Amino acid sequence: MQGAIQNLPPTPNGKRIAMRVNPAAERALRQGHPWLFADAITRQSQQGQPGDLAVIFDRNRKFIAIGLYDPTSVIRVRILQHRQPILIDQQWFAQKLIDAIQIRAEIPENTNAFRLVHGENDHLPGMVIDRYAQSIVIKLYSLAWMPYLAMLIPILNNLLKPELVVLRLNRKMLLFPEYLYNYSDGSVLQGTSSNEAILFVENGITFEADIRNGQKTGFFLDQRDNRARVEKLSKDKRVLNIFSYTGGFSVYAARGGAQKVVSVDLSKPALAAAQRNYSYNRSDPAVAACHHEIHAGDAFEVLQDFVNNKLTFDMLILDPPSFAKRKSEIKKALSAYHRLTSLGLRVLSPGGILVQASCSSRVSKSAFFETIHQAAQQNSRHLREIERTGHPIDHPIKFSGGEYLKCLFAVA
Repeated sequence: MQGAIQNLPPTPNGKRIAMRVNPAAERALRQGHPWLFADAITRQSQQGQPGDLAVIFDRNRKFIAIGLYDPTSVIRVRILQHRQPILIDQQWFAQKLIDAIQIRAEIPENTNAFRLVHGENDHLPGMVIDRYAQSIVIKLYSLAWMPYLAMLIPILNNLLKPELVVLRLNRKMLLFPEYLYNYSDGSVLQGTSSNEAILFVENGITFEADIRNGQKTGFFLDQRDNRARVEKLSKDKRVLNIFSYTGGFSVYAARGGAQKVVSVDLSKPALAAAQRNYSYNRSDPAVAACHHEIHAGDAFEVLQDFVNNKLTFDMLILDPPSFAKRKSEIKKALSAYHRLTSLGLRVLSPGGILVQASCSSRVSKSAFFETIHQAAQQNSRHLREIERTGHPIDHPIKFSGGEYLKCLFAVA
């Protein structure tokens, strides 16, 4: 049953701001780049509010692009349409959401949680929409989207008929409460919700997601395919899952026939959720037979402790949070990946399987994989690669700079 819609922000005022940009930005926009930065704007017809439409012209007054204006962000305009002028209205947004749903048509029937809109890569920059069973989470990264919620909710209702719609906000948006219309991170836009977790199914496995308070939108949906790969490789193995969060990889390993799984995370609430996720699936004989342990602590310190105590495992999963959120942190991030690999290989038995991922968009694939191999060589371990993986179908990549996820499967 579809929930009641709460009071939504007012709709856009229809104001349009004409802009000219420098030659570098003009070239980037003509090539389809989804962002216009503030320092690239050379002329602007008037000031505006978040959500106003900015129309960018070249020196001959020919249309280049149109997008959402955000005066609070260094990404001043998030581009909706390039090259050809078009009316940005409810019908336009509806078509974008229909296109996004069609791209996800191959999501398995035994999976009811996936990313419905992947921001820039679905031509809706600054907005992510995730589905968890009958719940929808809208995660915004720009205040420019706030006036469009009243337009988007009816479209989502028509296409998906969700019982619950929750709003998640980027941290920087919270610095400008005057543009949030009394909403906060975790606000309910439609339906009613306690703070209890939502249950959903991924490849036939039941998980919970704290969609109002959890990291991102409540679960790391982008690792779905890699979790399935772990399941196929985990039979009879002792598995160590570092940065386990709520135990996604751990439950898959258990269903794959692992003898033992150890989940390590700094967050005790996340580990408690990992235990619950394990318990939801105990009806599966393989999960019931697998011994599951949790360890709360810093990943590097726990690994060093395991090394000191000569503990070893047959499979090691290293899936850390982003180590580089800006360009200046790339060198530090690569050093952290090197150290993590070095420590990890010291607890991985010879012939064991290493699964190591990065979600740092600033770190290139080549630099990431090269760092892992360098760390292995310096620890006298030869890696025989099984597979290098990237983004799943519901996290498409449509522009340079949009790629972030990479993962290595290797025998060490």
